[in-house]
Amino acid sequence: MLEVGNFNELEVSQTTLTGVFLKSEQGDILLPKKDVPEGIQPGDRLNVFIYTTRDELLATTQTPKAKVGEFAYLKVKDVTRYGAFLNWGLDKDLFVPFNEQRRNGMKQNEKYIVRIYLDKITKRITATEKIQKFIETDVIPFYTGEKVNLLVYEFTDLGVTVIINNLYLGVIYNTDLYRNLQIGEQTIGYISKVRPDKKIDVTLRKTGRAAVEDGKDKILAKLKENGGFLPLNDNSSPEMIRKHLQMSKKKFKMSIGGLYKARLIQLTDEGIRLQ
Repeated sequence: MLEVGNFNELEVSQTTLTGVFLKSEQGDILLPKKDVPEGIQPGDRLNVFIYTTRDELLATTQTPKAKVGEFAYLKVKDVTRYGAFLNWGLDKDLFVPFNEQRRNGMKQNEKYIVRIYLDKITKRITATEKIQKFIETDVIPFYTGEKVNLLVYEFTDLGVTVIINNLYLGVIYNTDLYRNLQIGEQTIGYISKVRPDKKIDVTLRKTGRAAVEDGKDKILAKLKENGGFLPLNDNSSPEMIRKHLQMSKKKFKMSIGGLYKARLIQLTDEGIRLQ
């Protein structure tokens, strides 16, 4: 089945002066000449992205910054009386109608988090700032410690709101932020807790035994980078530990305890040394 707004592998049916036509369930689709790889012949198969114009489907070998069903942080190229047009990596810009923009409206050269979708009425690929209608709130399938993909959405008084796995919203609390994050940044996180009200707490750190093992590996690597010594011990401030290792003091103490028991480090008043 043809997926509009995604990559599809299609067979070349014929070559023309304007490009090549590709077979699909919805009829032949043009891949313009500028995008046709050299030496392509009828019968060859191409992996192409299918997008919409006003009245037809087109194919491209260009790669967009996001596909239908995904969120992205995109820059506004132009604002017209019809809406805003975003740069999403293709020659044809991505349209955001005014009624799909938030209260203040989009501004040229600014960047925004949007959700890309296929409009059911116009059948065109469109984007919206109003992401809540695409967020799952009923079924939350995560378990504590589960590794997830995060997109930084916005900053609040509590911390950072993130989009989890392209479908859920979660919060990283200020008390758990050991490094600066940027709107639109994609990173890895871990589920800290799913609350009874189905709100999701997220952490940037591994939890449980995996967190300790990760901490031990990080400390050993830093020791090797610094000639076998780090000026840190049990009395070091949380800020100093975070500066050197980007981890909490609790995790640091558990990690050096494990390394000491394994006789991999020495603990001194000045800091820790490799054995």
